[in-house]
Amino acid sequence: MFPLQRGRRLRVNESIRSLVRETSLSPSDFMFPMFIAEGENVKVEIPSMPGIFRRSIDLTVEEVKELFDLGIRAVNIYVKVSENLKDNTGKEAWNANGLMQQAIRAIKAACPEMIVMPDVALDPYSIYGHDGIIKNGDVENDSTVDALVKMAISHAEAGADFVAPSDMMDGRVLRLREGLDAAGFQNVGIMSYSAKYASAFYGPFRDALDSAPREADVVVPKDKKTYQMDYANRIEAIKEALSDVEEGADMVMVKPGIAYLDIVREIKNTVHVPVTVYQVSGEYAMVKAASERGWLDHDKIMMEQLMCIKRAGANLISTYFAKEAAILLKK
Repeated sequence: MFPLQRGRRLRVNESIRSLVRETSLSPSDFMFPMFIAEGENVKVEIPSMPGIFRRSIDLTVEEVKELFDLGIRAVNIYVKVSENLKDNTGKEAWNANGLMQQAIRAIKAACPEMIVMPDVALDPYSIYGHDGIIKNGDVENDSTVDALVKMAISHAEAGADFVAPSDMMDGRVLRLREGLDAAGFQNVGIMSYSAKYASAFYGPFRDALDSAPREADVVVPKDKKTYQMDYANRIEAIKEALSDVEEGADMVMVKPGIAYLDIVREIKNTVHVPVTVYQVSGEYAMVKAASERGWLDHDKIMMEQLMCIKRAGANLISTYFAKEAAILLKK
């Protein structure tokens, strides 16, 4: 009770504030999403994501080594698939010599201790830009899950430490766990995108991979709302996370990040596995755009947002700011 208790005593200077600080950040809290392109010595900046590039495998490997030296211990990788390899089956996704599989092998060979979590979804491989197989005008759940199991096993064979299903199909975590175990990959983990919302924050990411839903000569859903979650819902996110844990997920993810911190805290309070939060491309792009115009202090906003995500309950933050934040923390 005032005046016996004065909260400002614990805020007098930075030394005191650091002593009582409840949340801290380190580079090992971050996972860096990476986009991989065909070719050699390829480095193409994504216009809507300043500072983020599609890199060929050789340059990706060099970047991974830099990230590891900064203390970052995980990468989440995505591939830009050539148009001639796309169809409605996604079969290129489990090609043992596909771009993703080559990238996993190269990263693990060059930096064995880096944790590699490849994306498991069919949208980069789909002629329709959807996360699964189109049948009768919709994304057909069970045949898509069959394809995802093949995809995940091929990632495990290439050396992935975790697979990261981002598709939001029903029952896919159980089927992935069963498939990986049957193939002898009991120690390959699953980081499930459990609460992935149908969000407008994904726009720049879809530019990076050309993975937005497309016009087609058959009936296809115009968006991803039949499988990604309604952003008006909270209880549904808890249900999805609990279901994924019961099916064998080793980690669960909430996506997007900053606008969904209430969901992060709810899930953190409910499950007993690590919680990953994806600070997505649109969230990144907004900070970049505002700071370029001088409206915000880039580094201060970057660190504040990352700290808030961690404070909300994230054990791991997948963020395009990972490298910049790690460099700042090293200083």
